[in-house]
Amino acid sequence: MRIAIIGAGLQARRRAPVIKDWPGAELVIITAKNRQEAESLANKMGCEAGEGWENVVTRPDIDTVLICTPPDIHAAIGIAALQSGKHVLCEKPLTKTIAEAEQLIATAQSTGLTLKCGFNHRHHPAIWKAKELFDQGRFGEPIFGRCVYGICGRPGYEKEWRADPRIVSGGQVMEQGIHAVDLFRWFLGDFQNVTGFTSAKYFDIQPLEDNGFALLRTHTGVIASIHSSLTQWKNLFTFEIFGSDGYFRVEGLGGGYGNEKLFIAKRDFNAPFTEEAIEYRGDDRSWLEEWREFVAAIQEKREPLGNGVDGLETLKIVHAMYQAAHNGQTVTM
Repeated sequence: MRIAIIGAGLQARRRAPVIKDWPGAELVIITAKNRQEAESLANKMGCEAGEGWENVVTRPDIDTVLICTPPDIHAAIGIAALQSGKHVLCEKPLTKTIAEAEQLIATAQSTGLTLKCGFNHRHHPAIWKAKELFDQGRFGEPIFGRCVYGICGRPGYEKEWRADPRIVSGGQVMEQGIHAVDLFRWFLGDFQNVTGFTSAKYFDIQPLEDNGFALLRTHTGVIASIHSSLTQWKNLFTFEIFGSDGYFRVEGLGGGYGNEKLFIAKRDFNAPFTEEAIEYRGDDRSWLEEWREFVAAIQEKREPLGNGVDGLETLKIVHAMYQAAHNGQTVTM
């Protein structure tokens, strides 16, 4: 497998080492809008560096493209790559608009190539174990879910591309909270009703938000709440689902979020409160495990976990939350 990475920012720096060390993979080129940024990462990875993306996606010596750029050009790159016979792994959000996502998925379907959205949180070990137990019925029928995902913003955030509505289609919920949306869809299924609120009380990034609150409800009445924050002055990740027979809670993602931990407990009206705790130490392996899944899907000619449709559906939910926040009315999906 010969791979090109388009974009040389944080996500490329996370993904490139995984590809470099993957058996049977060759990282051919890293390209970016700014050639110097591409050269800096390419030199470390021992591959070519380039500028722009148009010539890369048509190269006959490339068969897989990773899109690690801002979202306003995800669709153009992804469609061109698929039409040129390349498999595509695209960072979240899948595209800037719903219409673009639909076009990108249609292109993947017509070409028969693999399209995956970058939802690495599915591959964190605590989340993976929780999903295994959840699917086994360990916690009974789900009742509600709750996620808080916040990061301490940084000076000058207002000047970054993430704060430019010409480039992005949302603020902190689209940037970070979309992972929580994807996880809840994975555990609970599709949502029927969406409502929410947004605000920008600290960072001057209107019409984008530095805090977003969403309530999602399935057709069976299971409600999930999400708070995604750019003003969580100490980084925090908690993801939990309570069921009729017990619950699980995931805390931390490694790094600045603290060691990843999974807490499991049974419902018992009479016994003292007890939890089983599993702590996962070491480096963040989610990027490695997500790449493993992507490669396996290509080899097995199947849809990957976190595919294009998953990217589209999460995009729809976040946009519905923004619509609800703007209009003050619940949106029915």
